[in-house]
Amino acid sequence: MSARPVILLTGFEPFGGAASNPSWDAVQRLAADWSGSAKLHTAKLPTSFVTSGERLDALIDLLKPDIVLCVGVAQGRAAVTPELVAINRIDARIPDNAGSQPRDAAVVPAGPDGLFATLPVKAMVAAMRTAGVPASLSYSAGTFVCNSTFYALMHMLTDSQTRGGFIHIPATPAQTVNGDCPTMALDQIVVALKAALDVCLIDNAHANIEAGTIA
Repeated sequence: MSARPVILLTGFEPFGGAASNPSWDAVQRLAADWSGSAKLHTAKLPTSFVTSGERLDALIDLLKPDIVLCVGVAQGRAAVTPELVAINRIDARIPDNAGSQPRDAAVVPAGPDGLFATLPVKAMVAAMRTAGVPASLSYSAGTFVCNSTFYALMHMLTDSQTRGGFIHIPATPAQTVNGDCPTMALDQIVVALKAALDVCLIDNAHANIEAGTIA
């Protein structure tokens, strides 16, 4: 890693009729208070199967980051969840912001069935828990734009020294109606993201923690 590493941290624009997206809100909040050793760049990605990957590819080409971490919201989750693997499948329950709703489609035709994050996901979970934030490892990023962006990212970074990954965050209280799903305060999400990035800056970071599931 370079003497002053470069980080690209991204969130998404609102989708599904929401007025805002907690992923971008958290990224902006973190950037405003950033004092880490790395140079931090942030970007808002479109919630689009096609243009999110194109935008990310252009940013990586421009910024030459050492670390790329994309953040998305997963309503229904109660913890911050780094994703271990992206699958080469799109199966959209709702249209993206461009009106596209692919079903049973590949993210990258002829690409591998799955691609793994190259960030230290277990160490990220451990660091977030140490910071007092509920966190766990996720083995499924879904089949919507978050997963397709994650897969596109890891496909771009194949054979690259740049490390990449994806984190899902819970909804914030402002995103829910009548307490219909678990939430997490934005300030707590920011603490989690900062802890995750800090551990990503440690060379050979690893945490030998249990993170498997039985079913």
